Amino acid sequence: MSSPSWLDPEELPEVTALSEEECWSALSSARVGRLAVTAEDGADIYPVNFIVKDGNLFFRTAPGSKLMAIAHSPAVAMEADGTKLLHRWSVVVRGEAQRLSDEAEIVAAGIDSLDTMTTSEKWNYVRITPTSVTGRSFHR
Repeated sequence: MSSPSWLDPEELPEVTALSEEECWSALSSARVGRLAVTAEDGADIYPVNFIVKDGNLFFRTAPGSKLMAIAHSPAVAMEADGTKLLHRWSVVVRGEAQRLSDEAEIVAAGIDSLDTMTTSEKWNYVRITPTSVTGRSFHR
């Protein structure tokens, strides 16, 4: 029995590691990422709109399980992906999430005007301070 064509190494695209600078450039072009948090009953993943500013990621959120998970365990990961010309890319940021309360920092980051995917009130602002940034690109 032959292997499925998607397992054939000859058919797989070449994967290239992205430099940290390339990762930040790719992240700056993305608008939606997937936030991974640790909840009481295991890991959860949430889609979030985000922005990049000064080597940090920022997003808005409504009160709820995402914000509670961050308060309980601030270690998070954020993944975003996209396409640039004929290349697909994926970047993962691991870091510490912190709810912001300083109005000047919120305004300086521009997070207060970030559009979100839903119409719910999102008046909690969160910064992710990275501990690592890694990415990959592949061309088919």
